[in-house]
Amino acid sequence: MTKETAIKLFEEKQIRTHWDEQSEKWYFSVTDVVAVLTESSNPRDYWFKMKQRVTLEDGIELSTICRQLKMMSSDGKNYNTDCATVQALLRIIQSIPSPKAEPFKQWLAKVGYERIQETIDPEQSIDRARDNWHKLGRSEKWIQQRMTGQETRNKLTDYWKDSGVKEQNEFAALTNIIHQEWTGLTVKEHKTLKNLKSQNLRDHMSEAELIFTALAELSTRQIAESEQAKGFFQNAKSSKKGGAVAKNARKELESETGKSVISSENFLPPSKTRKELEEYGL
Repeated sequence: MTKETAIKLFEEKQIRTHWDEQSEKWYFSVTDVVAVLTESSNPRDYWFKMKQRVTLEDGIELSTICRQLKMMSSDGKNYNTDCATVQALLRIIQSIPSPKAEPFKQWLAKVGYERIQETIDPEQSIDRARDNWHKLGRSEKWIQQRMTGQETRNKLTDYWKDSGVKEQNEFAALTNIIHQEWTGLTVKEHKTLKNLKSQNLRDHMSEAELIFTALAELSTRQIAESEQAKGFFQNAKSSKKGGAVAKNARKELESETGKSVISSENFLPPSKTRKELEEYGL
């Protein structure tokens, strides 16, 4: 997830977003919004039928006020997703009978204001992420480690970008190389172990998993810098070496403690609430 994309929370429910630097506008996943407002068990189908049957007062079809952007789906891959600006979403919401419509409109206005404030003072975005994790029940110790790890991750992806690695697919492939090397699992396999679907794996890692992930990515960047790695293939070799550093450290710790660093534990809510979230694709 880059700084242009983020998960926003409305009443503890996740909504995928994209910040377009050129137009300076937020784009929101329409199906995520539909899930929140309608509580439909199949928000994608609900939205598909809406596009077929609803025409706005000025004769404009709903699909024409949306833009397709690549967003991560429940299988961990990026797909074209119908997205809308705040103005477009307000028009869509008018066609959805929901008691949450007015609170959601106020939330949209707040998100737009917060982005302006973050542009003026970037530190506010960090504070907001911390507040969201607190709301989800994370400890202060876990939050600190999560944020430290994110900073390490950002420095690595900055290096990749500067060294000619293409974003999205190549970033994901390199990340998977690092992860598989130090854990023995692909990212997908690790998510399956934790019973995760569309959730962010790092948001469900233990403190130890976060620390070793950060060590693997820190090692990868420093090795890549020392080798002056360029492009995908050279960075792939550095990624494997960086992951191996963390793997060796993991095995040594496990040998001393007799406990596995890789954990099946997660921060998912109780099963009843989890089922409701999964119906929304969260």
